[in-house]
Amino acid sequence: MTFGTESIEKVYKIFGPGNQFVTIAKQYASQLGIAIDMPAGPSELLVFADESSVPSFVASDLLSQAEHGKDSQVILVTTSKSILNDVEEEVYKQLEVLPRKEIAQVAINNSKLIFVDTDEKALELINEYGPEHFIICATNESFFVNNIENAGSIFIGNYTPESAGDYASGTNHTLPTNGYSKSYSGVNLDSFLKAMTFQKISYKGIQNIGKCIELMAEAEGLQAHKNAVTLRLNQLKS
Repeated sequence: MTFGTESIEKVYKIFGPGNQFVTIAKQYASQLGIAIDMPAGPSELLVFADESSVPSFVASDLLSQAEHGKDSQVILVTTSKSILNDVEEEVYKQLEVLPRKEIAQVAINNSKLIFVDTDEKALELINEYGPEHFIICATNESFFVNNIENAGSIFIGNYTPESAGDYASGTNHTLPTNGYSKSYSGVNLDSFLKAMTFQKISYKGIQNIGKCIELMAEAEGLQAHKNAVTLRLNQLKS
């Protein structure tokens, strides 16, 4: 797609999720003049859970991403030590019966269970991390919904598993990872479109903004830019 073939012309932009190798390939393609949707590497999931969450649900969500690959990362952030302990117990219980146990085990070993004492501290941590997938299982879910700034896709409530986003709930699932949610959105309709701007200035309009253009062009030392306006203004005066 980057170089084209005898029967297929090279493309302008490449879309699609993938592992770390796909991400590197896409980034290399972008150096060759082909646009990409975003850098999207190994899968990530962060769950915020308080006492209103169901530990077995939370554990299943963590494992659903851990089984993607050994380089996946899953994180639980909670304001409840009992939930932290219960989720940890459930993770290892459910892990034992997974066909991809070996893969998920490595990812779990590299993942974190984090206790904080307030929702505010939790949100600060989550925004700094900028997870690809963010599940909210909290009594005060509106606090997180209204204040989250950096996340690829957000799943709200005990009955909204991340796997619904993979297969059925309708959101696009090519999402930014590795903190790129701070600067990229997930793929959406706008990703497949580009915009052009149009402008037409009347003779009155150029008189209104002409002086401003001349001043700014002169300040930058771009005399030809200034002349392009000055000549028009002088013509209107004559």
